[in-house]
Amino acid sequence: MAGQGAAGPTRLLDRLLRPGSDSRRDRWIDLAWLSGLALLLIGAGLGLRDPWPADEPRFALIARDMIASGDWLIPRVGGDLYPDKPPLYFWLMAAAMQVSGSLQVGFLLVSLLAGLGTLWLVYDLLSRARGREVALAGALVLLITFQFVWQARQAQIDATLCFFTTLSLYGLLRHTLLGPAPCWYLLGWVAAGLGIITKGVGFLPLLLLLPLAVLSMRGWPTAARAGWLVLAGPVAMLAAIALWFVPMLIATSAGGELLDYRNEILFKQTVTRYARAWHHHEPFWYYLVNVVPVLWLPLIGLLPWLLPRWRRALGSRDTLVAALLAWVVIVIVFFSVSSGKRGVYVLPALPAFAMAAAPSLPGLLRARGPRWLAFGLAATLAAVLVAAAVMTGIGSERLDELLAPYDVDPVPIFLFMAAACSIALAVFRVRNGWLAYGAVLACILCSIGWLINPRIDSERSGSDFMRALAEASRGVPELGFVGAKEQYLLQYQGSSVNFGHARWREKEQEAADAAAWLVTRPGRALMMDGDSREACFGGAEAVELGRANRQHWFLVTGQPDEDCLDAGDATRARRYHSAGGALNTAG
Repeated sequence: MAGQGAAGPTRLLDRLLRPGSDSRRDRWIDLAWLSGLALLLIGAGLGLRDPWPADEPRFALIARDMIASGDWLIPRVGGDLYPDKPPLYFWLMAAAMQVSGSLQVGFLLVSLLAGLGTLWLVYDLLSRARGREVALAGALVLLITFQFVWQARQAQIDATLCFFTTLSLYGLLRHTLLGPAPCWYLLGWVAAGLGIITKGVGFLPLLLLLPLAVLSMRGWPTAARAGWLVLAGPVAMLAAIALWFVPMLIATSAGGELLDYRNEILFKQTVTRYARAWHHHEPFWYYLVNVVPVLWLPLIGLLPWLLPRWRRALGSRDTLVAALLAWVVIVIVFFSVSSGKRGVYVLPALPAFAMAAAPSLPGLLRARGPRWLAFGLAATLAAVLVAAAVMTGIGSERLDELLAPYDVDPVPIFLFMAAACSIALAVFRVRNGWLAYGAVLACILCSIGWLINPRIDSERSGSDFMRALAEASRGVPELGFVGAKEQYLLQYQGSSVNFGHARWREKEQEAADAAAWLVTRPGRALMMDGDSREACFGGAEAVELGRANRQHWFLVTGQPDEDCLDAGDATRARRYHSAGGALNTAG
């Protein structure tokens, strides 16, 4: 039995991995354990908070308005066209909201299900290729890798994209390495097409065919060639893309702003954004220095032990390991070439990295060095919590500034979390270092989901601020938002006016447009931040609303500056009515 020589230190791990057992019942037991742990780590706190900036309120707003308006084809933010992303993710979120009957549940449900689906795909592919124990070890380590579990807890597109890219890899590998399985191969292309209408980079799994072709030409073992599927695969992908692309082309053929939307999403938000990004600028080495070494822990921490094992695998012509590692490198290089970088962009490569490591994981999880690594990471997390409790208790300028907006005493929560983590460390100790790390991670994520998030939700979601605005603007017949944050549009109940989405690159012009709208009819008022007020409303009456989202906000009435009136365009105003009914937020 694997690990028998170290029966004492690994007996709990052996009970979990059950080496030598490979029945159908064992696989169902694995999936039950894996799903239960994933629901705990990812789903803790589901339904207890509203969407939070930066992306969540925008996506939830789009999905909620799709339901209210019945227009599921063209995404809009506060009535303005939203050409940044294709609509599949918003369709899924809107469907989740309708099925659950709750915005608070539905907006996070898609990422939760995507995380579960990704784990199941990783487990099933590995179990077919390398056996049940390898599959369980690979899926479990992926689940406790920080970037994966954290992104599955957020209502962002990337967890869903990760599911589609993993499904595409699964389909391609089921045919080429475990096949022949032409239906799975075609599904791999369909999944890539669905990934593209989720986020433009959904085509990346198809680049796996390049290292597979090279390896096949060099005589490495493969199970099947593409053959007639060379043409059928692209057709299947185009058919999936056409689910959105064809209706969108028809709808935008009328011209006007819809034509602008089509050009923006097909060209500027894809080719131009990749070649000449206008934000999130980072150096070429950003992912290798700032992202992978930290966010891919604890998996990336196994690299010193993995490298010699990968060298032996490549020496023995292990096509699965070689192809997956090559694809991980391709993805990281692809995103490194673009000047615009965010850490979450490389998330789709993480399941492939875990699968490449998986054949070595059962042995490594039992080995002394990796156990110390896992226990050390767990102890570090517990120590950080203790330090945070101490620093908050005695007073820290940095922490006080960070916690100032929230009406909550963090010391008891930090102490509770630290105590729970310390108990986990004492119970499992170094001999079960990986279980200690998993338990500490569970303590932290559950505490965040059930204790912290509900207490800070009203501040993070903007619901408190919108209540203050409603009180301050009572009696105002028409209210406009300048520099409108999506969470404010989501939380505000009733009609409002905004001047277009994401005009942060033309902030002064937006203020001028708002000025032109303000004077068109008596009784109007504008909510704006300090910069917009300074740009066009220096002499106007203003009531300070307070500080939110690291900005000072004002309710402005009266006469704007004359030069702004001359430069403004009142037709940029867009009237927006918050969708009513059961899908409104709690605020």
